[in-house]
Amino acid sequence: MERRGARAKLAHACDTIENRAVTTEALAPAATLTSRIDAGRLVVALGGAWTADTASAAEAGTTKLKAESGTPQAVLMDFSDVTRLDTLGGTLAYGIEKAFADKGVSVERTGLSEAAAVIYGEVVTGLSAPLEPVPPRVPVLRMALEKVGTETISAIDDLKALLDVLGKVVVALGKVVTLSSPFRFAAVITQLDRMAFRATPIIALITFLIGAIICQQGFFFFRKFGADTYVVDLVSVLTLREIGVLIVSIMVAGRTGSAFTAEIGSMKMREEIDALQVMGLNPIEVLVLPRLIALMIGLPLLTIIGDLSALAGGAVVAQVYGGLSIESFLQRFQDEVSTRHIWIGLAKAPFMALIIGLVACVEGLRVKGSAESLGAQTTASVVKAIFLVIVVDGLFAIFYAAIGQ
Repeated sequence: MERRGARAKLAHACDTIENRAVTTEALAPAATLTSRIDAGRLVVALGGAWTADTASAAEAGTTKLKAESGTPQAVLMDFSDVTRLDTLGGTLAYGIEKAFADKGVSVERTGLSEAAAVIYGEVVTGLSAPLEPVPPRVPVLRMALEKVGTETISAIDDLKALLDVLGKVVVALGKVVTLSSPFRFAAVITQLDRMAFRATPIIALITFLIGAIICQQGFFFFRKFGADTYVVDLVSVLTLREIGVLIVSIMVAGRTGSAFTAEIGSMKMREEIDALQVMGLNPIEVLVLPRLIALMIGLPLLTIIGDLSALAGGAVVAQVYGGLSIESFLQRFQDEVSTRHIWIGLAKAPFMALIIGLVACVEGLRVKGSAESLGAQTTASVVKAIFLVIVVDGLFAIFYAAIGQ
């Protein structure tokens, strides 16, 4: 019984405290603002609740005070009677203070409670902070020229980095040839397996489909002129000279180049490359050279596979869509297509491989310590490699045309 009575008294006390709190909040006085002159100093007394609920009345009072007070010798802001203060009320109060301060009048504060002082201090700090200057508008032409200049400088830096790594690779290769450094045969075979042998299925599939599409389009247009047999020449020459090596190079740049950049970049992030240097190992000899050698061996092999797959796709479509038997396709290929077209295409492959490998390794070595940097450099590696592959293919086409090939 005594415990029940104690619990009842405690509950009654809590209800009484809660009711009193609610009543006090409901009866909280509105914002008040009075002013008086005391010994030549203007005393501005704030009272009641300076909150968002009473902002309209407080704003009217502050506007009237600033308009009628003139320029006193000094101002004292008295917060002694303020019961509640939030950021909006503090902003209105600070408006009074700033209006007099802008006139050169000395302003002091008094009566701020600890909690109100914190809120008011934040308001003053926020409102008194200098605004960032608006940057001047730059003409569009100037922005375009600046962008062109920036990209040109970036391209020159990329070229310098490529030549720097290429020079280091040549030095490392010279050491291997002169037996000054060991040839990492196992690393080359591992990279060759990853970038060439494992890529064979997807390379064969894509080039098969491309050869089939070229053949179908050739029959569709050549049939109008009764030149069906020339489709074999179109598919064969285009595949062997251009499409085969170009498509394979682009796929290797996206598949293998990105992998090289990500691998070397991850090692750079984890400081494994620094560890190699501390151990006395040259990162170019250990990481870059084996990958370049594997690429320069594997890309020509993949080009041969791609050429064969594209021709197979063309032969299948020639029989199914064009009514030209596979035997006739092969006979026409043998009679009209010279082997020089094969060598013209294959001659490009090592150069494509060198470019892809150099770009991938350079971008990997540029990775900083963040995942964002790794992603950015991997993307840049693929984009730059594909762009340079297409440029080099165009330069080869111009060269072969100039020498009559």
